[in-house]
Amino acid sequence: MNSKTITRAGLCRMFDHTCLKPFADHEMLTKLCSEAREGNFAMVAINSAPVAFCKKLLKGTDVHVGAAISFPLGQTTIETKVYETENAIQNGADEIDYVLNLGEVKNGNFAYIREEMERITAVCREYGVLCKVIFENCYLNREEIRHLAEIAAEVKPDFIKTSTGFGSSGADPEDVRLMKETVGTLVKVKAAGGIRSWETCRQMIDAGADRIGTSSSLAILEEFDRQNGI
Repeated sequence: MNSKTITRAGLCRMFDHTCLKPFADHEMLTKLCSEAREGNFAMVAINSAPVAFCKKLLKGTDVHVGAAISFPLGQTTIETKVYETENAIQNGADEIDYVLNLGEVKNGNFAYIREEMERITAVCREYGVLCKVIFENCYLNREEIRHLAEIAAEVKPDFIKTSTGFGSSGADPEDVRLMKETVGTLVKVKAAGGIRSWETCRQMIDAGADRIGTSSSLAILEEFDRQNGI
């Protein structure tokens, strides 16, 4: 994907339109889904509790419902994450974004990370939904990011993702580039966290991002339209 040649429709299909606020009520979620439907975005990114509500709102559209699992800390057991994944899918989730266990990364326990990734990816495969693994790069060094991406290249979830948006910082183009260079065409990359302008979005796309997670989809589109005379 190249930001210089991307069309407006193509950009819309990269957006995971996001509302992960703990106080998100029906009014906020209805607005989110309406905007996603109107823009024909790829997905609405929400917490797992309102999945069924949003699924009904988006019935008959191409917009997926994505559930955030073990969000935003990732500090639940593999069994808990597997259960939450299955429950979200049963409630209508089309995509799963789960936070891996950063504590075990820092422990150097990459066998645990592999098992976690394998089990959650397997559940998603069983039900035919997409699986995204959130690294939370702001707490990782480049070698850790590379190692996680190498595991992903072998396990093959659908996406690896930079951030929750709740960490100390969000997506960084250099991290996106490192992730993409490591997984190549085997796994896609999602950039999320702090992407609020077309300029920042453009940098992520050119670094190799296939999806953009943002609550600022409409503002980014407005800026894109102005720059392209639409």
